[in-house]
Parts: sequence; C-alpha cells; structure tokens
Amino acid sequence: MTDETHEKTDEKTAIRVVVADDHPMWRDAVARDLADAGFDVVATADDGNAAVNRTRATEPDVLVLDLNLPGLTGPEVCAALAAARVRTRILILSASGDQQDVLDAVKAGALGYLVKSAGRDEFIAAVRATAAGEPVFTPGLAGLVLGEFRRVGSERARNSPQRPVPELTERETEILKYVATGMGYKEIASALFLSHRTVQNHVQNIFGKLHLNNRVELVRFAFDRGIDPVEPT
Repeated sequence: MTDETHEKTDEKTAIRVVVADDHPMWRDAVARDLADAGFDVVATADDGNAAVNRTRATEPDVLVLDLNLPGLTGPEVCAALAAARVRTRILILSASGDQQDVLDAVKAGALGYLVKSAGRDEFIAAVRATAAGEPVFTPGLAGLVLGEFRRVGSERARNSPQRPVPELTERETEILKYVATGMGYKEIASALFLSHRTVQNHVQNIFGKLHLNNRVELVRFAFDRGIDPVEPT
C-alpha cells in the first residue's frame, strides 16, 4: 500500500489504533477516549517489546506511543518498526517536553509528538491528523524540529557541497524540501503554484527513485541527508 493509498482510506472506515503506555490507568483512559470518539483500538501494550509485536501483528493506522517504556524506549520502538518496514504512523504521547526527547523520537521515525498535558479534543484531533499523514506537534515543538533540520542541513552542506540527492530533479528536490517541513500536498501545491495532482505525481516519483514507501520515510531521508527544509510562511 502506498502513502497515497493509505491517505485515501474510506472516511467511513474507523481509524485503527494501538495504544502503548506502561501506566494502566492512563493507557485505559486513552483507549477509552479513542473508542468513544469512534476509533477502533485494536490492541494495547504495556512495554516496548509488546508495542512492537502488537503493532506488527495488527498493522494499525496509528500507534499512540509513550516515550519511556520498559524493555524498549519510544525511539527504539520507532526504529524497530521502521526497520521492519511497518507503515503504521506513530504519534508520541509523553509527559516529557524535553528537546532531546522530541528530536530522538522524530529522528527514529515518529510523525508527531504531543505532551500529555494536551486536552482531549486536541489529542483526538492529533490522532486523526497522524492517520492522515500530517505531522502534529505540541505548540513550540514544531519549530524545534525544523530548527534541527536546518542546523544539520547547514553543517552537511558545508562538509558536502555537492547536490545531496543527485538522482532527483531540481523540482523533485524542491518538493522534497517542502515535504520535510510536514506540509500537506495541497499546501505545497499552493506554495509552488502547481496543481495538487502534479505535486502528488512528483512525490510518487521521489518514492520510486529513493525506494521509499511513505512520507515518514521521506522526512527521515531528508533528515539523514541534511536537506534543509524551506522556511514556512
């Protein structure tokens, strides 16, 4: 299933979610809130190994993942699922707003990061957005992630002045930089004065050339290559 196919899931189909948290009362409350909002909670997990195994077994749309789990930490869970090429999108839900925790999670493959002080409506909206492939961050954290992209990109540009992805065209590289900011296809199309379909086609070409499957992998690729995202307007 491609990223585009994943995003075109029938709106009437309940979003499938796994919840991983080692605190039973919190885990049960999150699962209950999701079920009450119409989500299909297909499994829960109380440690990192169970989070990996149950996510691999059920392949939900979203894994709501605590950062500090026994066995495997949140970033280790993200890395294990990425290595297994599981396409589930991961939303970190953590008590920690520490900058390094956020960056470690995103580098490992998390699509978004929400602190546990978020309200119920904000959390429900964040899970829906994550299922749609849209990065979600607690206010202030998105700028932190973008700043890290920019810092790494600047350092690598100084050390490797050659074009970072020679197999991509100039237009594809430009679109990759927009994707790395977390912008949706319609937003990118508007910024570049292109049609939504044209942007989709370019992204699909990028997937094919780089042998990637979805936007999470694409953002991680951009991060690894030090590709500097565009400045959001």
